[in-house]
Amino acid sequence: MSASTTTPVYLVGEGGLATLGLSGAQKGWAEANGFSGQRGKLLPLPSADGGLEGYLFGVGPAEGRPAFVAGLAAVSLPAAHYRLEGDIGDATLASIAFRLGAYRFDRYRDVKATPTLELPNSADSAEVDRQVAAASLARDLINTPSSDLGPDNLHKEIERFAAERSMEFKAIVGDDLLKQNFPMIHAVGRASTQKPRLLDISWGKASDPKVTLVGKGVTFDTGGLDIKTAAGMLMMKKDMGGAANILGLASAIVSAKLPVRLRVLIPVVENAIAGDAFRPGDVLHSRKGITVEIGNTDAEGRLILADALALADEESPELIVDMATLTGAARVALGPELSPLYSTDDAFAKTITEAGLRAEDPFWQMPLWSSYDGQLASKIADMNNTGAGGYAGSVIAALFLKRFVSNAKAWVHLDILAWAPEARPGRPVGATDQGIRAVFAAIKQRFA
Repeated sequence: MSASTTTPVYLVGEGGLATLGLSGAQKGWAEANGFSGQRGKLLPLPSADGGLEGYLFGVGPAEGRPAFVAGLAAVSLPAAHYRLEGDIGDATLASIAFRLGAYRFDRYRDVKATPTLELPNSADSAEVDRQVAAASLARDLINTPSSDLGPDNLHKEIERFAAERSMEFKAIVGDDLLKQNFPMIHAVGRASTQKPRLLDISWGKASDPKVTLVGKGVTFDTGGLDIKTAAGMLMMKKDMGGAANILGLASAIVSAKLPVRLRVLIPVVENAIAGDAFRPGDVLHSRKGITVEIGNTDAEGRLILADALALADEESPELIVDMATLTGAARVALGPELSPLYSTDDAFAKTITEAGLRAEDPFWQMPLWSSYDGQLASKIADMNNTGAGGYAGSVIAALFLKRFVSNAKAWVHLDILAWAPEARPGRPVGATDQGIRAVFAAIKQRFA
């Protein structure tokens, strides 16, 4: 589409009006409206004949400017086709931000048309498309309520995902989990009317480095017999946010044809309440042979991840990455915008955090503090699924998972929220992507 059929959005840093080449009348208009490039401020720009020349959009000072600030423009602009001009910065990131800022979940209601974007010539169009598609996939899945995305339907969505990308697909469902030694996945999901399962998809050449992704797929979490409060259950449709973001990451890896042997493991359950629900005080056997006493049935995500991680680890892959909406303690520690990262490979963890800062996908490395490991002790089993002291909940959960990984050359655990309680650049309120861009860039840097 030619520039004449698109409406320009001029990105303006603070004090940057003079560099745009505006007419005297347009500069006077901007000044009369108090526009000086303040972050998030949008101003229609009149043409000489009284029509619309375009829009001025403030991106704020250069120091501390969010990489995704262009996403704020997409929230404010009326539906039309736009192009970015002016102080764009990284054109690829600005384009991803704009398109993700225009994201709306429209499954259950008519949503007004949203702005669209003609990419700048300097943008990597393939990268923009793959990252927007990956993030939108994750957001759509997380936003879908459990009534339409329980274990059965999530299974169908993942099977469709694999078929569309010519990926190998396997499923272990119901009592077959016991026969094939995934007892904790079975125990957590057995109370639901929809059977628990482990979904296993793979792609790539067998000779390439093995990279395995694991995502927590709890389609709804009541807390089990240690039932959550009503307020605590309101957003529990998002408890499969780890699985959704892992699928988004897998989508980007396959789209980019990264030279890895990719495996994706997603344990899918509903943590429901019924007569056969697992109980506090139960001792569960795990795939790895470790016995686990149940201190709290609401700490179920780590149980299903443990069986999946044990399977992943049996291949001794180069890298295992898991994502999970695992602990409220992570949010207490770092809030909703920043997620903790744990890893057995500090160098790779640094690669992820640096990539995340560049791509507006931030993480903060937290320690696998060995002194806290003793808090997982049990008097009757090898370990408990909750910590004894009530402190450092996110660290304790990571230490729990670490016990199930011993052969992989590197392991990364991301304790994500997968939800934006307030709008941020490129992230409307609601389900959100976390970890996709940061981990994709790190994997690409390590293996491409």
